[in-house]
Amino acid sequence: MKVGVLALQGAFARHADVLADVGTTPIEVRTPEQLLGVDALVMPGGESTTMSMLLDITQLRRPLVERIADGLPVFGTCAGMILLASSVADGRSDQESLAAIDIDVRRNGYGRQIDSFEADFAVGNEGLSDWELPFHGVFIRAPVVERVGDSVEILARVDESPVLCRQGQVMVASFHPELTDDRRIHELFVEAA
Repeated sequence: MKVGVLALQGAFARHADVLADVGTTPIEVRTPEQLLGVDALVMPGGESTTMSMLLDITQLRRPLVERIADGLPVFGTCAGMILLASSVADGRSDQESLAAIDIDVRRNGYGRQIDSFEADFAVGNEGLSDWELPFHGVFIRAPVVERVGDSVEILARVDESPVLCRQGQVMVASFHPELTDDRRIHELFVEAA
């Protein structure tokens, strides 16, 4: 399976390493042609407004929207979650989301860099753990999910806030699973793809 990693900015190299660990062939995606050659795509953390502008500069936005509409499995972490959300609070006025999952998010909703944190949480439908051990999440200037649409499945929460959601072939996380040695979140995405 060829899994693309959007390689415009952010933590794409770490995701590529994890994807190789779970048995896929990671492909760095920087052009529309590279996007056409993948079976699924990971959109990493980074700076969401910069990534949004780079989608336009590289002419990837339209092909990405079309591929997602055609059923391309996509996993967005942190900034990737922001880009895939229906609505973004505290973004730049010219920041355009892809509206691929019916959630509203607030950029840096947990606070600034100094407010970054780590937390253990159960993963499963509505917090009923599908795994024996909790997942340890790393939250860096993470987005907060403020609204979840009726057709969105919440797979994990920290306190009462959703941190891992899925709708159809789109999965998003407000944390950075690539920064741990635990490969289960990426495996969950690959298995569903």
